[in-house]
Amino acid sequence: MKAKNLYYLMALCAGSFALAPTASAQDVVVEEEAVSVTEFNCDNSTKYSQSWRDNWFLQLGAGVDQPFVERGANGAKAPGALVNRHNMTAVYNVGVGHWFSPYMGFRLNALGGALHWNTPTAPGNGWSKAKHANLNLEFMWDMCNSIAGVNPDRPVSVIPFIGLGGDYTWDINAVSANIVGNHGIKHSSWTLPVTAGFQLRFRLCKYVDFFAEARAGFYPDNWLGFAAGRPLEANAEVLGGLNINFGGRKWNSYNQCADMATIAQLNNDVNNLRAENLAAAQTIAALQSQLPCPEPVVQKDCANAPLMTTVRFTINSDKIMPTEEVNVYNMAEWLKANPNEKVVIVGYADRDTGTSEYNMALSKKRADAVANALINQYGIDASRLIVKYDGSATQPYSTNDWNRIVIFTQN
Repeated sequence: MKAKNLYYLMALCAGSFALAPTASAQDVVVEEEAVSVTEFNCDNSTKYSQSWRDNWFLQLGAGVDQPFVERGANGAKAPGALVNRHNMTAVYNVGVGHWFSPYMGFRLNALGGALHWNTPTAPGNGWSKAKHANLNLEFMWDMCNSIAGVNPDRPVSVIPFIGLGGDYTWDINAVSANIVGNHGIKHSSWTLPVTAGFQLRFRLCKYVDFFAEARAGFYPDNWLGFAAGRPLEANAEVLGGLNINFGGRKWNSYNQCADMATIAQLNNDVNNLRAENLAAAQTIAALQSQLPCPEPVVQKDCANAPLMTTVRFTINSDKIMPTEEVNVYNMAEWLKANPNEKVVIVGYADRDTGTSEYNMALSKKRADAVANALINQYGIDASRLIVKYDGSATQPYSTNDWNRIVIFTQN
């Protein structure tokens, strides 16, 4: 899952750079190009990971043994002898294993039981017997997950396996025994068998599977105390039982391409933030370019002193800008705090643009817009407002573009 967090981190890091200021008080704002965080090729394969504690299992089972060994010095069959009759015996199995991926696993598997085989050339069909136990390290392949895709809830799984182990055989009572030790015919042996087979698993629930297994072990010629003829002997086994899955079978999956849509959305969010940041920086730079504000020129014939609050407008507009709303609000608060006061609202226009008649109408619209805002938005009584407009005949400021304004004066 670390790769997934890395891509989110890339997007968030890009966003933090996008939020950095793009212009200082005296800087010139420069257009910035949107930087994409999705410029990489994704791997469309699904990756799996797990903790080493996950996907362990315990196997308990039982079944039958069928040894295939030499039956005499020459492997001869007596006329009319009942060859290999009733020589299947019980075998018991316990194992513990671990799936280290959805496809591959291993188990340490112990099996043991009695063995019977016959030597038809001997009197009475020459029955022989022994006991054995072996321990094998076996590697398993989940063929269904590999071919049909990973599915921890698959009802049936086919699992081939191969392994190597050690076998101890004792109480060998063989009619045709011919391996001699220090004390005569040997009645025990150590061998290293190779095992192979396949297992069918049937899912009963998240934690328990029923298994049926067919397997064969291949032994050196001295396995059961008789060496002659073929160099290898074999033991076939069929077992059934239960697998107990500790915690169930589960893996953490991740596909890079599955997160491309999320990364693309983060990329869009980053670029939108960059655009908003750039627009805000341009607005700040435009406002800062007008500092310091020019001082108003007080007309000598003004009977009343101007209040500090003013409302500025853009060229050829009577709409109150969002940045000027605070001045309307401050005026409303002053009127509420001074209920006996009245104010004069005087609208102006810039002499450098428009005709005198047009500017007179524009200054009236500006004064009316401010008065309406005080009345409708802040509940100021209309009787406390005196609306006037001077067009561009009077210019309160020496800087002409500052004369697109409404000025409050006390009555």
